[in-house]
Amino acid sequence: MIIEKNAYHDSVTLMSLSGKVLQQEGVVEAVVSMATAMNKELLENVGMSTEEVQNATENDLIIAVKSKSEVELEQALNYINEQLSSKKSSNNKQGIQSVTTFKGALSALPEANMAVISVPGEYAAREAKQALNNGLNVMLFSDNVSIEDERELKLLGAEKKLLVMGPDCGTAMINQTGLCFANDVRKGAIGLVAASGTGLQEVAVQINRLGYGITHAIGTGGRDLHEKIGGIMMLEGLELLNEDEDTKVITLISKPPAKSIQEKILNKVREISKPVVVCFLDGDKEAIEQSGAIFAPTLIEGARQSILALDENAIFDVGLRADEKDWVAQKIKQLSDSQKYLKGLFCGGTLTAEALSLLREEIDGLKSNVAKLQHEKLEDVSASDTHILLDTGDDVFTKGKPHPMIEPNLRNERIIKEAKNENTAVLLLDFEIGYGSHEDPVGESFETLKEAQKIAEENGRSLPIVAYICGTDTDKQGLTEQENKLRELGIFVAESNEKASKIAGMIAKREVV
Repeated sequence: MIIEKNAYHDSVTLMSLSGKVLQQEGVVEAVVSMATAMNKELLENVGMSTEEVQNATENDLIIAVKSKSEVELEQALNYINEQLSSKKSSNNKQGIQSVTTFKGALSALPEANMAVISVPGEYAAREAKQALNNGLNVMLFSDNVSIEDERELKLLGAEKKLLVMGPDCGTAMINQTGLCFANDVRKGAIGLVAASGTGLQEVAVQINRLGYGITHAIGTGGRDLHEKIGGIMMLEGLELLNEDEDTKVITLISKPPAKSIQEKILNKVREISKPVVVCFLDGDKEAIEQSGAIFAPTLIEGARQSILALDENAIFDVGLRADEKDWVAQKIKQLSDSQKYLKGLFCGGTLTAEALSLLREEIDGLKSNVAKLQHEKLEDVSASDTHILLDTGDDVFTKGKPHPMIEPNLRNERIIKEAKNENTAVLLLDFEIGYGSHEDPVGESFETLKEAQKIAEENGRSLPIVAYICGTDTDKQGLTEQENKLRELGIFVAESNEKASKIAGMIAKREVV
């Protein structure tokens, strides 16, 4: 156990590092984190807390490692030191100046117009308010910010015509610059506003794949359309994109908002002079179209409708090809009688919700931990005796652990569990690449997927796997390279989450349509 006083590191870096340390030989448990109350509780739960840990402050770094031997412990600690030193050295080489206060940062970069904030939630609102009062837009990656503080910050931002993206905002792309989890997409004329991270990524990625581009992709944080917030930042984003000369089409993305907030958003849409596409999953088509907006029921359809609003002559390939239907039919024939259920194991929450929206009418007994309808809720996330769509990035899985987009091993354990279950008919998976995501997510899961197929085969079963990778060929991981690794294992790789979900659904229903 090591406590480094006043040694701040951002949470994304530390979550990623914790995951890498756990992969080191002989490491049984590893927590590399700031000494927040939640992280102290985590250490308590895994039996690694000490009096020194309890006395540490939020500005202190905790390095806690449990290993099988002293030699392996020393190796793990050396690895941690190398990784943290390497990052610091890299920053120095790039001319990045290290500062310890907001005023120091503002002094070092007086021309800055955006502050990305990732500090413990209890301090995040204070830092965000400082940024706004100094004329900076804010991306608030931090979570655990009270809804009252969120509303106050967003009202202040709206008053100053500044963005407050968050709290708990993981994705934005502003002026071709990706913030936190984002993709490398081409510049174009479509502006996006989303109360969803992977939903925002999926629409932006699909626009890029279809040959078009975006101006800005504004994240609002998932609570923006809550009644207590009132859609303040989606309304602000709408207004800013309407005033932006380069933006010709505006697209809104979210799960369904509260009815009163939907009315407020749609009333604003009526005032917008540009075409507006509204992609609210499970949204009210009639109300949306009555506002003059274009309704899109799925994320890829949100991309298509955005492009059509820009270019009415655009043509898209939709539906299944003959060879894709043949693959599905072949996999259905190989299923045993015991294989009954679809098991969707997702990294992206909105991609999970989209799959639920697409499949609920097709598959009886579908359960999910992102469901809002009571009869669809998966109360026990360890359950596996029905059709499931599981967001493995949910807080119940990631408390004190890196998100599966950062560290795929979190989901890999569940893949093996479902492969061993004789009732599993098909696995449905998503992978996210781009800024912030794991440097090789498919590669990290490759041996797990291979083992899953072997487990099924040794037990007289075939295990169909359907996957989708959200990303572009210009993302650092390389879309084609990632897809080819999956195809090497005979996995079906779909070009959208919508198609992947539908194909997995057909296998589970044993029906090709």
